[in-house]
Amino acid sequence: MSRSPKTGKKEKKQTKYFDYTLLFIIIFLVGFGLVMLYSTSSYNAQLKFKGDSAFYLRKQLSASLLGFLGMFVMANINYHVWMKLSGLLYIAAMGLCTAVIFMGTNLNGSTRWLKIGPLSFQPSEIAKMAMILFLATVINKIPKKMGNFLTVIKIMVIVLPVVGVVGISNLSTAIIILGIAICLIFVSSPKYLQFFVMGGLVVAFGIVFITFESYREERIQAWLNPEAFENGYQTLQGLYAIGSGGLFGKGLGESMQKLGFLPEAQNDMIFSIICEELGLFGAVCVILLFLLLIWRFLVIANNAPDLFGALIVVGIMAHIAIQVILNIAVVTNTIPNTGVTLPFISYGGTSVAILLTEMGLALSVSRGIKLEKV
Repeated sequence: MSRSPKTGKKEKKQTKYFDYTLLFIIIFLVGFGLVMLYSTSSYNAQLKFKGDSAFYLRKQLSASLLGFLGMFVMANINYHVWMKLSGLLYIAAMGLCTAVIFMGTNLNGSTRWLKIGPLSFQPSEIAKMAMILFLATVINKIPKKMGNFLTVIKIMVIVLPVVGVVGISNLSTAIIILGIAICLIFVSSPKYLQFFVMGGLVVAFGIVFITFESYREERIQAWLNPEAFENGYQTLQGLYAIGSGGLFGKGLGESMQKLGFLPEAQNDMIFSIICEELGLFGAVCVILLFLLLIWRFLVIANNAPDLFGALIVVGIMAHIAIQVILNIAVVTNTIPNTGVTLPFISYGGTSVAILLTEMGLALSVSRGIKLEKV
């Protein structure tokens, strides 16, 4: 400590902080994801793309590099800039998600992609980040009113249009966006009784959208009795993969289920291949990595310079946590198949690029933390 020339009192020196632990976990998860993606997808890619076993790996690597670029840019931009742009991002996300309904590209029976020239992406992934920034901005402006139930209802009215538009073609992502909103409201509100009401609204929303499309009802029936329905085939094969892995697995690259038995294993069901090749030990290690990631988010949120930064990190934490829980629950047949990817590991260019960009937002908040030197 130094002394002030005017008062003669000791002054505490402050140093800027950067969460290198979070950065290391992110890099490790992406690297591990690329290894597992190649192991899982090489056989399928070789059959589909004329012997090109690295097709999925190359596309995911390209998206990851783009995502790391986005993360670097975001980490070096003052996160307060997004407070002014959050409304515009919300409108843009709403417009893109609406465009999917009318001009979306169908892939594997789902219309979730928007194609602009050679570029194909999922607007619903962009909507997640836009919702985090927009809600953080709104709540930051009225923190003292968050205990008012009417204020919570007004915020939910803002959220529901995006949730509804996304839910038409992608119910699982709509659930994630709704979950992010509820988590942000929960941490900023001193009253908890209102969340029982919101829980009822979420259930009602789910029932409406399940009955809206017949294939969603079939998924629930397949979940309850997978052996009796054709839709339950993927779930059963995933469970066979998990069961055959044992404690330490068959070894990296030694999965049998990925050899045409488990459809599209590189997407939502990649966790089952992790269980088969790396066993229970590998699966627990992956879960622990995500828990470490969430812990770092908690540290950053608790030490954030202001409420806006804390809310951004809480929203990102909710996004990751909800998506990991849903994916593992689907793979283990704890809940019906919802088509949720495992963050950083499942195949999906838009998903990994947006997730890494979100990590840049969290790192930007961490840069605002100041530590006092003794």
